[in-house]
Amino acid sequence: MDTNLLKKLSAVQERYNELERLLSMQETFQDIALLEKYGKERAALDDVMTLYTDWKTAQEQQQETEPLLSEKDAEIRALAKEEMDQLHEKSDKLEQEIKIALLPKNIMEERDAIMTIQAGVGGDEAALFAGELFRMYVRYAERRQWKTDIIDFNDSGVGGYKEVVMQIHGKGAYSRLKFEGGSHRVQRVPVTESSGRLHTSTVKVIVMPQTEDIEIHIDDKDIRIDVFRSAGHGGQGVNTTDSAVRITHLPTGIVVTCQDERSKIQNLASAMSVLRSRLWDLEQQKRADEEGAARRSQVMFGDRAEKIRTYNFPQDRVTDHRINLSLHNLPKILDGEIEPLIESLIDAEHLESLQREYGSEQ
Repeated sequence: MDTNLLKKLSAVQERYNELERLLSMQETFQDIALLEKYGKERAALDDVMTLYTDWKTAQEQQQETEPLLSEKDAEIRALAKEEMDQLHEKSDKLEQEIKIALLPKNIMEERDAIMTIQAGVGGDEAALFAGELFRMYVRYAERRQWKTDIIDFNDSGVGGYKEVVMQIHGKGAYSRLKFEGGSHRVQRVPVTESSGRLHTSTVKVIVMPQTEDIEIHIDDKDIRIDVFRSAGHGGQGVNTTDSAVRITHLPTGIVVTCQDERSKIQNLASAMSVLRSRLWDLEQQKRADEEGAARRSQVMFGDRAEKIRTYNFPQDRVTDHRINLSLHNLPKILDGEIEPLIESLIDAEHLESLQREYGSEQ
């Protein structure tokens, strides 16, 4: 481990010990908010300290094993070499994990996510696939024990969606689902295609973190609120009162509709939440444009219209073009088993961040 990293870890260790000392005196604290702040800061350092402790233990074990490499007994030397190789491998792995744990954290990473799925090129076939992607993400959320709420929807009339907006509630939902943003392409023969011709359709997915009032302030004078009657899935009425809400943000022209809750107050709160997230996202896009393409992450960002993934039904294959990864068994993937894709994208993001933070040594 290089000197700079050891210095950084020494400083983290010192701060962690100081937080432990402060929290041990919590009975004398009058400021509960400050106590909670210290508790959160220590919790954020727990993983780093656990990895650092394990790394130091591995170093001590290597020092204890090293003299055995010079033993006269060949069998003891062989066993010592095998153990030393394993300890070197363990140390290298722990060092990499420590570097990842020390990377700067984005406060949005642990937030809930707001996802919009829009049918693109391909008419009814695109709308059908938008519905399949919607179900895929709902199933993925269920596998991670996250909760999903539909905010708004526009049925296609053929079993799919022209557009559907939903909130995904769960720790780290945005940090994992952010990779799904972009253009998803499907290649298959539609059931209505009598000649067996392969069709290509697209679906656009937009993923944003849930934002707070203090992060995005919206002036009352900048919005217009319209109320109308909700319509449930398949045309069924949710209720008989005017409870659906449409908010228009006048400076940007952004329009948000929410009609899936039971009351006007719930719908208004959900719509405002989506509007804040869209305004935050708009600001992030502006900053990315100012920074220039060279500084954008190839994994996280990129043009919203860019093709990020292809689902090829004849070949039973899905390909993520950002990391050149192809997997088979589409029914399984569309049933929500997308963890291998997301984990590979997380690994690619970490590698990119490590190269940016520590240079070409990675």
